Amino acid sequence: MGQDLLQKYVERTSVTKPSPDCERASAEEQPISRITGFHQDEEGHWVVELSCGHTQHLRHQPPWQARPWVLDAEQRQQRIGEAFACGWCAQAADSATLGR
Repeated sequence: MGQDLLQKYVERTSVTKPSPDCERASAEEQPISRITGFHQDEEGHWVVELSCGHTQHLRHQPPWQARPWVLDAEQRQQRIGEAFACGWCAQAADSATLGR
């Protein structure tokens, strides 16, 4: 049978538990990691590597995602070491507060 095109592909994290490398100034703030590098996936999309061990796709697909710097090697290199809000760590942090 055919594939349901309405099903959203859910990207899985490479690390399953929160990392101590995610910085957080207070319990209310989202965890922050640092960019440690970049690589391309099997389809050629750029993926950011984070200090917490997680990865996240960074696509330049205007008008939905405007990140032209992702396509330039020099601009990617300049972003190494910058703070980056890790969605995977934030999701784990939000889930941890549900039981309270």
